[in-house]
Amino acid sequence: MDSELYTADHDSFRETVRAFMERHVVPFHDAWEKEGIVPREVWREAGKLGLLGTDVPEVHGGGGVADFRYNAVVSEEIVRAGASGVGFTLHNDVVAPYLLRLTTQEQKRRWLPGFCSGELITAIAMTEPGAGSDLQNIRTTAVRDGDHYVVRGSKTFITNGINADLVLVVVKTDPEQGAHGTSLLAVERGMPGFERGRNLDKIGLKAQDTAELFFDDVRVPVENLIGEENQGFVHLMEALPQERLSIAVVAVAVCEQVLEATLAYCKERTAFNRPIGSFQANRFTLAELATEITIARTFLDRCVTLHNAGGLSVPDAAMAKWWTTELQKRTVDTCLQLHGGYGFMSEYPVAKAFLDSRVQTIYGGTTEVMKEIIGRFLGL
Repeated sequence: MDSELYTADHDSFRETVRAFMERHVVPFHDAWEKEGIVPREVWREAGKLGLLGTDVPEVHGGGGVADFRYNAVVSEEIVRAGASGVGFTLHNDVVAPYLLRLTTQEQKRRWLPGFCSGELITAIAMTEPGAGSDLQNIRTTAVRDGDHYVVRGSKTFITNGINADLVLVVVKTDPEQGAHGTSLLAVERGMPGFERGRNLDKIGLKAQDTAELFFDDVRVPVENLIGEENQGFVHLMEALPQERLSIAVVAVAVCEQVLEATLAYCKERTAFNRPIGSFQANRFTLAELATEITIARTFLDRCVTLHNAGGLSVPDAAMAKWWTTELQKRTVDTCLQLHGGYGFMSEYPVAKAFLDSRVQTIYGGTTEVMKEIIGRFLGL
């Protein structure tokens, strides 16, 4: 079943993204995985081609097209290239909505041109050592002191954490108010007291810099408040559906890519003088995966269409996130099994997909949290 999500304009943009990946990313990604980071020059090259900030107004250097399908194309082509270390998706899909919806005109002029050119790399810092999906109980504080907030605390598992020049930090500005005392502050590279910890050693996504961040009495100007004070939790809840949709885009793309490679392998690899795909158990397994992935693609396309129209609901985004990522995890595991011993070899893409995929059911809200959200919307 062919997807009808994309138009000729998206297909043309896809060719640009694919050419960029083949020239500037694929030949070097293995080295970046060993180094644990993607060079900043790659971001600048992406900016020159318009791959960053496609929905940012042209006056600020962006593409000026508010169409999530362009974001999805970038994510799908990153998957196709096996370039899981490239942090454009976090930049475009997760951080951009905050900068577009909640910033003042002065903030937009200050940050968006660099955001689009690749000169300014972004991150968002929610998770803490003692608070993952439980955003209401974060402990990083920001105390007002004249024209500044004084930020104290730490964050962990922060994507783009080493490279980031601008970090949106979730802080408690009124600890007595729980979720209603949360705010968002933009912390910039070079602010005294803002330090990076380790570039964390992960089982997958090896080239993606994921860091600990520390805030030791960092004085952040009041002008760096994102949105309204003590409304941070509301701002986060409004932005999370797109983040979860973005994760679902990656999940379905991985499923399709891994299934395609596995089908080719099962047609070529023989056992007992027959292609292994011809055995009924394997044929049925592949038929089941193909069916489930087609269903996932159909639901995902509908979610993207709804999101573009401003109608993607919180529970629908949660459904998309948990279902597609669990399918991704199951797909790569099953396809690795079908590869046999070769699937356990790092040189095979299915092995890398197996390791890179495991985090998908964790970040952006765990599967269990997604089910809790859906259950609450069911009135349970």
